[in-house]
Amino acid sequence: MARRTSLSPDQTRSITLLGVPFAYALLLLAVPLGAIILFSFWTQDFMTVDTTFTTANYREIWDSPIYGLLLQRSLMVSGIVTAVTVVLAYPVAYFISFHVKPSRKSLWLFLITIPFWTSYLIRVFLWKVILGYNGVINSGLLELGVITEPLTFILYNVNAVIITLAHAFAPFAILPIFVVLEKIDRSLLEASQDLGESKFSTFLRITLPLSMPGVVGAVLIVFIPTIGDYVTPELMGGAGGKLIANMIQTQFLQLNNAPLGAALAVVAMLCVTAISLIFVFLNRKYLRGRS
Repeated sequence: MARRTSLSPDQTRSITLLGVPFAYALLLLAVPLGAIILFSFWTQDFMTVDTTFTTANYREIWDSPIYGLLLQRSLMVSGIVTAVTVVLAYPVAYFISFHVKPSRKSLWLFLITIPFWTSYLIRVFLWKVILGYNGVINSGLLELGVITEPLTFILYNVNAVIITLAHAFAPFAILPIFVVLEKIDRSLLEASQDLGESKFSTFLRITLPLSMPGVVGAVLIVFIPTIGDYVTPELMGGAGGKLIANMIQTQFLQLNNAPLGAALAVVAMLCVTAISLIFVFLNRKYLRGRS
């Protein structure tokens, strides 16, 4: 007769603690993702959904140039937004970590999170006021005599989308970089300079490599959600600033073609996943090469 084994109290407690997050992830992450993937292999005719397995949606995406163009534009915009955001966020995080008194760092972090006090939509509309034809920038430049007529290339195009998204995701890039910079042992920097290295050389050879995990985290945190943002392109992009997320939203809510929208979402997720994995792989290779 088989011998029954009972779980120890620690094992039972561990299962209980892990069970809730696992169920949460399964129900709110895995199940919706699985539903989207399954839905992408169906077809829909107005309100009627045909559950017959088919790859027609993916063939339509492959054959229609518009979807490839939107996906390329989305990846380009997300890449530019990520690069601009991280490049501008790193000096801010570095300044707070190395040049602000410890007693005031919490205040600086508090100020960085102030934009989250207002609605995302309000922040987008504020950028419309700033970048508009008669907005703050154009009015200021006209008053100073720098321009003779309002600039038209800063609103209702890709440029406006990039500016707005870079501002919206700036705190998400600053905070992970700051956390990693705070963990760097300052004695390593002092030892480097004692051995004759300049401050700039110390930054390139010690600070920057040690802060790369934070940079990688910031890149992924900014790059991944910007692909799926459709509010900013809708309000700021105009006809020439639409992204793949806007097409997905159109397929679901306006054209009543949810399976095609689901297929577009799956293709976008696969592209983002592939690019993210390549970036992480190259970063690991870079760090191993310097070690």
